[in-house]
Amino acid sequence: MGVEEQEKKVVDDADIDVSVLEGVGPATKQKLNSAGIYNLMDLVVHSANYLLEVLGGSMSKVLLLQEKARAKLTEFRVLYADFVSADQLYEQRKKIAFISTGSKNLDNLLLGGIETQAITEFYGEFGSGKTQICHTVCVNVQLGADQGGLSSPAIYLDTEHTFRPSRILEIAEGKSDVPFEMLRNIHVARAMNSSHLRLLVRNLGRKIRETDARLVVLDSAVAPFRAEYVGRAQLAERQQVLNVMMHDLTRLSELYDVAVLMTNQVMAKPDVFFGDPTRPIGGHVVSHATTYRLYLRKARNARVASIMDSPHHPPGEAVFIIAKEGILDQD
Repeated sequence: MGVEEQEKKVVDDADIDVSVLEGVGPATKQKLNSAGIYNLMDLVVHSANYLLEVLGGSMSKVLLLQEKARAKLTEFRVLYADFVSADQLYEQRKKIAFISTGSKNLDNLLLGGIETQAITEFYGEFGSGKTQICHTVCVNVQLGADQGGLSSPAIYLDTEHTFRPSRILEIAEGKSDVPFEMLRNIHVARAMNSSHLRLLVRNLGRKIRETDARLVVLDSAVAPFRAEYVGRAQLAERQQVLNVMMHDLTRLSELYDVAVLMTNQVMAKPDVFFGDPTRPIGGHVVSHATTYRLYLRKARNARVASIMDSPHHPPGEAVFIIAKEGILDQD
């Protein structure tokens, strides 16, 4: 099978319904669907513990069900179902695309923009431009490739009630003749609490398939957990559930070739006496899960973004401004 045929198989066969498996009847299918598991790939990539919580029964039956799903996917040669050669992974990585932030300085810092198959995190204090970047990228992803977009819709998970349709229209009016169409192509969900957010993330796979979205925005990722899990006594539990959600996002970004853009709040470390005491919340769980991490801070009439963590970006900074048209470079 050639590379092109292999890639087509990945697209076509990743959507094999769970009901094709022996032992998955209407009742079992309903339980899986209610938990955000619709196809065989969903079944394979979720943890056995989560499936046991959803289906009940014994762990041996859950593992057997996953093994059947993995065998079926391997039969159709779906990528990631089993061992694959490194050249197949290389071809998969070649499909990575970039979404412009609106600022050439920031795009250059990111070596192209917001990357698909990755999680890009922006953290900083209030007013540093996090949500403005999210709004701008939601518009830019809908532009053509010649304008730094992917001609695709966006999904926006709003945990702090900061999404503003009027702001989207304001940005879109300077970039499109049909700004309301751009507004229509952004699918928004407001997470009421951490449990609701986790459920929305669990169901992202279905929403991505329905909309053909190439961008998922999470603004902000850790805020609900910070508000609900208070004190050191609940820290371990918070980190555990946060870890599961972050791994779900990582899996979705790779499986569906989407860009995940998330924002994060900050705290000041009291034991830092020299330098900037600002640190993102979420601890090592979030820092290990994100692919690229950028720190935003205010300047006199602009904002400054600094690369804090990346597997391949060199250290650097970029200056940008927030204007009516969204994120721009200084004149």
